[in-house]
Amino acid sequence: MALTGKLSIEIPIHAPAGKFFHLMGRQLHHVQNVCERVHGAKLHEGDDWHSVGGSVKHWTYVIDGKVVTCKESIDSIDEQNNSVTYNLYDGDISQSYKVFKLSFQVTDRDNGGANVKWTVEYEKINDDVEAPYGYMEYLDKCTKEMDSHLVKA
Repeated sequence: MALTGKLSIEIPIHAPAGKFFHLMGRQLHHVQNVCERVHGAKLHEGDDWHSVGGSVKHWTYVIDGKVVTCKESIDSIDEQNNSVTYNLYDGDISQSYKVFKLSFQVTDRDNGGANVKWTVEYEKINDDVEAPYGYMEYLDKCTKEMDSHLVKA
């Protein structure tokens, strides 16, 4: 059984790509106020929530019905392609994964709205660890909550 893998999910949203990208790339601290499964987020290191490689956030959230924690830093922000890559580590996530990269790209649709493609690249600590399917459900639910918030805003 492979220890490394990649999972992806594509979610249609009503908000334009630029609004979703702005929330995730420039207003990440607001996610905890929008998503039910995000219990808290705080800046752990650095002065800017959106500094590539220069800030670390501490997150508390719910996966598979359990409250879990991790630290997160931004690996890259690509404004031209509306994409961001995050590195998740420490806390509960390190109990199962050596590597956990979370990225998204959002693209406008011709008929209005946009598509958000989330990708998780991971390396499990051993064969007994399941692929992070719970994160796909989490991302689906949070994306829909963020979309609803953005459409109302």
